Amino acid sequence: MRLSMRVRRLAGDDGNAPIEFLVTGVILLVPLVYLGIALASIQGGSLAVEGAAREAARVYVAAATDAGGRASADRAVTVALADRRLARRDGDLILSCEGATAADCLAAGTRVTATIRTEVELPFVPPVFGLQKVARVPVAATATAPVFRLGGAP
Repeated sequence: MRLSMRVRRLAGDDGNAPIEFLVTGVILLVPLVYLGIALASIQGGSLAVEGAAREAARVYVAAATDAGGRASADRAVTVALADRRLARRDGDLILSCEGATAADCLAAGTRVTATIRTEVELPFVPPVFGLQKVARVPVAATATAPVFRLGGAP
């Protein structure tokens, strides 16, 4: 009779609920934590791109010449993206003018638009099987700044 009670006790599920709860909790918690980290990384990248576009447009309209404005805008984008550790690529900055010819972008009354496009890498993606090339989220931002009436140069 004592032997059958021991067998029944070993065959029961008594005491397994806390272990099952912990295992299930960890299995659900890990993806949720990664999702939070990934979303924070994407949000940080989009804020960096937005700031880069705003600064690029602002420094371009404050320049005295078109070449100087493009160089200043390029440096502003490089600094803003490097602050968030985003890679800078050729062609990720597009400057366009509205209300003037391309040769006269700094004429009074012109509106200059800076568009930045880049990609944010998802965190903790290993560089195997080319996953790091796929695990990227494109982000873009546009900012417009007017050239003041008295001209571009202060």
